[in-house]
Amino acid sequence: MNEKILLTGGRGMLGRTICRVLGNEFEIIPTDLPEVDITDTASLDSAVKKYVPQAVIHCAAMTAVDKCESEMALAYRLNADGSGNVARVCRANGVRLLAISTDYVFDGSSREPYSEYDMANGGNTVYGQSKFAGEEEIRKIYPENSLICRISWLYGFGGPSFVHTMLALADGSRPELKVVADQVGNPTSALAVAVKLGELLKHPEFSGTVHLTCEGEASWYDFAVEIFRQSKKDQVVIPCTTAEFPRPAPRPANSRLRKDKLREWNLPPMPQWQEALREFLDLESGN
Repeated sequence: MNEKILLTGGRGMLGRTICRVLGNEFEIIPTDLPEVDITDTASLDSAVKKYVPQAVIHCAAMTAVDKCESEMALAYRLNADGSGNVARVCRANGVRLLAISTDYVFDGSSREPYSEYDMANGGNTVYGQSKFAGEEEIRKIYPENSLICRISWLYGFGGPSFVHTMLALADGSRPELKVVADQVGNPTSALAVAVKLGELLKHPEFSGTVHLTCEGEASWYDFAVEIFRQSKKDQVVIPCTTAEFPRPAPRPANSRLRKDKLREWNLPPMPQWQEALREFLDLESGN
């Protein structure tokens, strides 16, 4: 019998991808509002007792970075308190927890990629601060059997994502697109993250924090150029600065995450971001 995995945020982009990628290997139980509410401990506990999973993958979160700035209370309720509730219920029921977090827990000021051993501070956004508070809740409540998995620059089936936005904008109506070139990160496929989560589920001995971004780095400009190259779109892209596109929430200049833990645990590396993008575009287009 396949191991049961309960998934919060099952209707989100990563949740949908996890169902698609791991559905044959595990019995994935996707949950989301209104049936399971992470702000309601009784709702969570009822779901865990009903399905009796071996692990919970916690994807549910408020991820609209700019909206978090204007709705701070809701961001903390979902990202901080909600994660604490999930950890509390997992601990009470003896269920392993894999929780999804973000590069935004760092402020982006380092010139080097961030390791799992670097001190996070919540960064400069409500989103990052609320997600970091959620990490801290998990560490405090259930350190012995939880794994915090940080990702960044995520794209996946159906979007919304930078990949989908770029492809939609390249409709022939714009002679050129301006894309930010002074923010650097690891473009990461939800497919690759789902595969790695499947591997981690088979290693109950691992706990703590792990980075799960694709290997290699790029600016948003580099990413856009590669999207158009691989999708054979004849679109002119012009590099620009962050200052030319001000947003309510400041974006980290450096979102690169180093995967020290995967190497220490002797697990296969994440794929190179260009290869992961190629696989995704092929699958998304039905090739």
